[in-house]
Amino acid sequence: MGAGTSPADPAPAGRAADGPGGQDEPGRQDGQDAAGSAEEAAAGPRPRSRRFPRFTRDTARPEGGGRAAPGDAPAPARQWPLLTVLGAAGLGLLIVALDPFAEAFRVGTVLIGCALITGAVLRWTVPSVGMLAVRSRFTDLVTYGLMGTAIVLLALVAQPGPWLDVPIVEDVVRFTIR
Repeated sequence: MGAGTSPADPAPAGRAADGPGGQDEPGRQDGQDAAGSAEEAAAGPRPRSRRFPRFTRDTARPEGGGRAAPGDAPAPARQWPLLTVLGAAGLGLLIVALDPFAEAFRVGTVLIGCALITGAVLRWTVPSVGMLAVRSRFTDLVTYGLMGTAIVLLALVAQPGPWLDVPIVEDVVRFTIR
């Protein structure tokens, strides 16, 4: 046991114990002596501070980073959101690589973009998405959504014979090339 801890109040694993000179005690500065520690111990445990610690000791799990299915389910069932997105993106890559039909590049690329958009929708609607949760919910939504939308739009305006005709794109290309 370290200084300032008791059997009734053990420090959480991976974290220093709250005690004299500890970072989590409100109102205590580093380097102060433990003169008031006997009085504090007699008063009982103080509530934890809601302030952020000065130094980060570990990383928090992303919101929604829990299992998408119960723990007794097999691994693929627990990670179905991630496997759905990876499967769709992998199918798109396979279509692009094999080039089985005339518009395979465009169809495969649109499928990859739609897989990312699906990841954003899953991240927004499903409370626990497993390993699909990489960052905070907002950051994942913005990242998956913007990247998916950009990939789909670029696939639709790709030359030759774009499926989506945007006049400003032609003007920008003419201005840049000439």
